[in-house]
Amino acid sequence: MIRAIVTDIEGTTSALSFVKDVLFPYAARNMDAFLRRNAQQPEVAEQIAAVCGIVGRELTLEEVSAQLQEWIAADRKVTPLKVLQGMIWQAGYGNGDFTGHVYADAAGRLRAWQQEGLRLYVFSSGSVQAQKLLFAHSDHGDLTPLFSGYFDTTCGSKHDPASYRSIAQAIALPAEEILFLSDMLMELDAAHAAGMHTCMLVRDSAPGYLGGHMQAKDFDGIKP
Repeated sequence: MIRAIVTDIEGTTSALSFVKDVLFPYAARNMDAFLRRNAQQPEVAEQIAAVCGIVGRELTLEEVSAQLQEWIAADRKVTPLKVLQGMIWQAGYGNGDFTGHVYADAAGRLRAWQQEGLRLYVFSSGSVQAQKLLFAHSDHGDLTPLFSGYFDTTCGSKHDPASYRSIAQAIALPAEEILFLSDMLMELDAAHAAGMHTCMLVRDSAPGYLGGHMQAKDFDGIKP
């Protein structure tokens, strides 16, 4: 019996193009100015120090900005980058520069599942802050009341079964009572290895053999 659903965002609830064509470029355009304005703020200084720690040496602010731009271009799943991007996106959402794309079928089905008593969670490579911003400012209104919790890469890699075991422990349910949704096979394999049920969203591709994972074209095709 499924009692909770954990969903990915990119390619699952939301179009990958929104992240690639709207959010990433917005962060890239504003990163340098944001760092210069806010480098002394404790929460920003912490992430700057984390960038230096990953690189393995002290960097100037200009070098930190350049490194972050390089990671953005390479779509690196690096925690300090994700945190700083979330801070920049907060201003963008607040200014009305964009809204968070969520597929209509995802918004409708998430509402229905929550009303049916299923607990809903998010696990994305984007920071928890970025996740909340997207759903709070979505095309379909504020969806954050639907979710019981959010997880990002601070709990581990999305390709590591240990991350999914940690999530199951955090939400206090056996893994076999959790359904994980994603469009990425390696993530689904990791969740399955941790004991979760899995379903792959194949919105833009033809269904095929997915190693035993369920598959659906959209959220309306998912039967928990």
